[in-house]
Amino acid sequence: MGIVYYEQDRIFKLDTPRTSYMMGVVDKEGFLGHIYYGKKVSGHELAYLLRTEEPPFVPSRNERDRLSFLDKFPMEYPTHGIGDFREAALRVRSAAGHKFCTLSYVSHKIFSGKKGIEGLPASFAGEGKCTTLEILCRDAHLGMEVVLSYSVSEDSDVIARHAEVANQGRERIFLEKIASMSLDMDNRCFEALTLHGSWARECHRERRPLGRGFQGIGSRRGISGHQDHPFMALMTPETSQESGEVYGVQMVYSGNYEIRAEVSQFGTVRWQAGLEGEDFCWALEPGERFASPEALLTYSDRGLDGMTWSYHDFIRGHILRGKYKDRKRPILINNWEATYFDFDTEKLLSIAREAAKLGIEMLVMDDGWFGNRRDEFRSLGDWYVNEEKLKGGLSYLVEEVNKLGMKFGIWFEPEMISPDSDLYRAHPDWAIAVPGRTPSMARGQYVLDLSRREVVDCVWEQVEAVLRSANVEYVKWDMNRPLCDLGSLGLPPERQGELAHRYMLGVYELQERLVTRFPHILLENCASGGGRFDAGMLYYSPQIWCSDDTDAIERLAIQEGTALIYPLSAIGAHVSNCPNHAVGRNTPFETRGYVALAGTFGYELDVTRISEEDKEIIQEQAALYHKYNDLIREGDYYRIASAAENHLYDCWQVVGKDGKESLVTWIQVLCGPGRQSHMVRLKGLEESARYRVEGAGEEVELSGDILMYAGLRIPDRRGDFAGQVFHLVRVEEAE
Repeated sequence: MGIVYYEQDRIFKLDTPRTSYMMGVVDKEGFLGHIYYGKKVSGHELAYLLRTEEPPFVPSRNERDRLSFLDKFPMEYPTHGIGDFREAALRVRSAAGHKFCTLSYVSHKIFSGKKGIEGLPASFAGEGKCTTLEILCRDAHLGMEVVLSYSVSEDSDVIARHAEVANQGRERIFLEKIASMSLDMDNRCFEALTLHGSWARECHRERRPLGRGFQGIGSRRGISGHQDHPFMALMTPETSQESGEVYGVQMVYSGNYEIRAEVSQFGTVRWQAGLEGEDFCWALEPGERFASPEALLTYSDRGLDGMTWSYHDFIRGHILRGKYKDRKRPILINNWEATYFDFDTEKLLSIAREAAKLGIEMLVMDDGWFGNRRDEFRSLGDWYVNEEKLKGGLSYLVEEVNKLGMKFGIWFEPEMISPDSDLYRAHPDWAIAVPGRTPSMARGQYVLDLSRREVVDCVWEQVEAVLRSANVEYVKWDMNRPLCDLGSLGLPPERQGELAHRYMLGVYELQERLVTRFPHILLENCASGGGRFDAGMLYYSPQIWCSDDTDAIERLAIQEGTALIYPLSAIGAHVSNCPNHAVGRNTPFETRGYVALAGTFGYELDVTRISEEDKEIIQEQAALYHKYNDLIREGDYYRIASAAENHLYDCWQVVGKDGKESLVTWIQVLCGPGRQSHMVRLKGLEESARYRVEGAGEEVELSGDILMYAGLRIPDRRGDFAGQVFHLVRVEEAE
């Protein structure tokens, strides 16, 4: 494993436990070509895949066919304006206005460990051995250098990639596009898998064939997005959950991005992921550098399950940080759906007193505690406690909650500003807006210009003062509208195209300050639910609220898509009241708990107004959480059945890394007449071992091979939306 350069053949080979990635330097001009990415191979003699012995030959052999060569050669990091008419990974405009760029290999470095990316979230080496390759390429005419970075870890099949551009010339250049990764491959009738949706309907899976031309996803909203998730997988038609080839890429970034696949005239595929190019233009002065966000690339020959395990393990080991990265999180209750804006100290304490009796461990105070916040149309930006609502102030409330044996958390939306606020009246120019135009309002609020240092500092001073004033142990960081009207009074005309990215850098700086200054605080990100659920935000917060739709049945598809690439411990999931506020559905309390267990687990309801029967169920659910959370947080996730596909029931399974136990969750979506029991084939068990099955009525013991190949019998249930969990514990080897 690791990275090797074969000098004689000018070939780089990157090995992970199960995959190999190869590229080579071609011709005296130093073209860097992609050779191979896929299942691990033993040798490196694969230069023939570059097809340089076929016409059109490399330019040094046949200069008259330069364009034909460039338009066909599998470039590792393609540029534009020189004859490769496919999509460029890097587009540059010179000071004279010309759009061209060509890169030639110069040198490389291979070293142990991994560097961070200044100002951006990025994976880190973690506890295992990590090796990094940096390839230096140059455009001599522009005086521009590009470093392509690749990092591999001995415990993961993920390759972390990004690019960094340095202006070593004498004139300013403009970056109009920069990809984090590019990959040229022969098309094997690839199909694309993406996660799409909208507010309250995030991460629904969609699979479709690649056709000729361009197909892709992205965001121009300033957030990674509810609509398209910053992830794409390419797979062969026969690929299933359990078998077949899958290539996956996801961005470690929370702003505008694009992931595109282009099928060329020759039937090849160029696949790229990086910053979205429509609203991006970065002026790079002589001596300055610019780094793209990181992309996480993986390959699986074990179907979608293999990709999922790679991403889950990598995120747990190389993205998540802090006190709670691998620890059980407290069971919380959030007051939002219980009270909305209508609360005071006594109402919150009444919820806390009842919640403490039921085994809930933290009270989170949501929107409405600050400034003159009586509704959603005022006071964002005025981050000081409203002591008319909170008699005695925040410290008194927190102390009283702590006396109950509970932790305390608080909600912020620090990136926003209300027109009706003290901050806006003092600094109307701090809102993102095109000068001379009234910006578009959403949810009664504007977006603060976090590209400006004074704005970032002001926001931080307010947030820090609140957090220092009381024993706050959790922060919910919300963000409730997209960016538009992109204009900043803090940027000159030639740099207005930098605003969206600079805004994201400001967000990251604020969150880095928070986790550094208050390392004991559990940070949970949120953006109207899943508007910024991505690996970039997970770098700062070990969990993210994945959707504002808390209905358990709606959550099946949402959490299925989210769990495709993110570990269950990162998925914010709560039990809410019924009829559900989003869809009006009544779902059994037990089922709501089973679905929420596949996440961070908490409650969004008024425990002072529920029945005694529901209170008993909460205590049972709290016990289940403590019993199973280590398994759910650390185990391997298997998708067994999808209600989105069969329209009848949903089923998933978590298997411990040591194979000693497993948890199976089954949710019946729709009941029907005359149906037989369901034979559900499990996964990931040891064939020769015997397992005690808890939850199937009478306790039974079955062998692993029977459970996997014959199946676990689950009786059909009367009524819609029923749920059940089964706990499997290995007892002994089968005779």
